Amino acid sequence: MQSKCTLKSYVDPDKYKSIGKGFSLTLKEDGARGLAKGWAPTFIGYSMQGLCKFGFYEMFKIFYSDMLGEENTYLWRTSLYLAASASAEFFADIALAPMEACKVRIQTCPGYANNLRQCAPKMFAEEGVWAFYKGVVPLWMRQIPYTMMKFACFERTVELLYKHVVPKPRAECTKGEQLIVTFTAGYIAGVFCAIVSHPADSVVSVLNKESGSTAVQVLKKLGPKGVWKGLVARIIMIGTLTALQWFIYDSVKVYFRLPRPPPPEMPESLKKKLGLTE
Repeated sequence: MQSKCTLKSYVDPDKYKSIGKGFSLTLKEDGARGLAKGWAPTFIGYSMQGLCKFGFYEMFKIFYSDMLGEENTYLWRTSLYLAASASAEFFADIALAPMEACKVRIQTCPGYANNLRQCAPKMFAEEGVWAFYKGVVPLWMRQIPYTMMKFACFERTVELLYKHVVPKPRAECTKGEQLIVTFTAGYIAGVFCAIVSHPADSVVSVLNKESGSTAVQVLKKLGPKGVWKGLVARIIMIGTLTALQWFIYDSVKVYFRLPRPPPPEMPESLKKKLGLTE
């Protein structure tokens, strides 16, 4: 979303005062093309990040679950989701960082480059490899809390929806009904993700635009109000994006008949220990 990035980049804070004005001015000045500016690094970067994120999450979830054992996995399932997602995002952001740097430079530095083919070689010639990774630490600051919220909130929301909202067990729901639950839980998770990660996202946007700045300097420059600018745009974008990501991910599992574990249930051994069974 070009106008979201322009709005938050502080290229001209008096000019881009709201997401609505950002859209209208971008359309007026650059046409519909302007809204798609930077689409290539966005598509490539987030495709690579998504592949790593979801793949490593499944891997780390199994790894940490084996370490904890069946009973502790159930008791500490939220902590398990948080740890697995944080571990996955650490590696996913290393894949995302170069494309994110190019995307922000294209969108927030008018005249610098029109596309990825122009931007990447120019950045490398001017600043070397560091140009693509100088934003990785604030990217971790933004994406790791975001992903922890995304996966943990999604997993627990699905569990609560089936327990308190859906009128029948998951096993009795059709695949379509299950995917509706997935989409709903994904959108709810996305709203929380946007709020948690927004301040760091603002820092990353400015950091990749300005050469020589540090995260601390940018934070001081933006101030408490500045880091929250553009939140509404981010909630709309991230809520929808997160819901679609989970929907597509679950749909692929359904299509290829991959394992789709049901919401966690208390192990029988733990029920006996707690005196919940005769």
